Amino acid sequence: MMSKAVGYIRVSTKGQADDGVSLEMQEAKIRQWAALHDVTLMSLHSDEGLSGGDTSRPGLAAAMTDVVQHKAALVAYSLSRISRSTIHLLTLADTLAKAGGDLVSLQERIDTGSPAGRVAFRIMSALAEFERDQVAERTREAMRHMKAEGKRVGSIPYGFTLAEDGTSLVSLEQEQVILKHTRELRKLGYSLRQISEELAKRGAFSRNGKPFHPQTISRLLDAA
Repeated sequence: MMSKAVGYIRVSTKGQADDGVSLEMQEAKIRQWAALHDVTLMSLHSDEGLSGGDTSRPGLAAAMTDVVQHKAALVAYSLSRISRSTIHLLTLADTLAKAGGDLVSLQERIDTGSPAGRVAFRIMSALAEFERDQVAERTREAMRHMKAEGKRVGSIPYGFTLAEDGTSLVSLEQEQVILKHTRELRKLGYSLRQISEELAKRGAFSRNGKPFHPQTISRLLDAA
């Protein structure tokens, strides 16, 4: 067991709502672990509102720098707080190993300071990513089926409204015309901002009565 550690905590807005794994709870667990094992917590870094799929998080980068500098253990509440990518996790673990550091996950009870811990880490990382991929694929398949059936998926898309049954979608002629003009202008080489300006000239505005934001136009074109 190493005598020094660096804590890392992360939560995205969605993760906090779904998992209930708050920053405060993660920090408390890490501090409890350090006290129990008589480990000095050199520092603690956090990323708030950032996805585990984002590999360029400033808090994680700072934590890695401290771990390498102090040859300490990087401690997190769970592997998913560090990253949701197996490749990224393995890369971090390899970087730590070469620098004389370790990776500790409290929830999975993994410590790469031992051979058994390193094997368990690789197996659990791969299984976790496999499960996430399976769930994502089932979700995408269900959404494709619902769209094919003309059912509502999430928010009501532009160009449609809800039918009387509260589930099926019905085309809105006026908005469909605007979508058609948007696609035509894009094919003519108009930029997103130019499309917004041209639509406004034609009296075509978003549902809130304002000119379309370029990002909104991009989303409309992607959904077409």
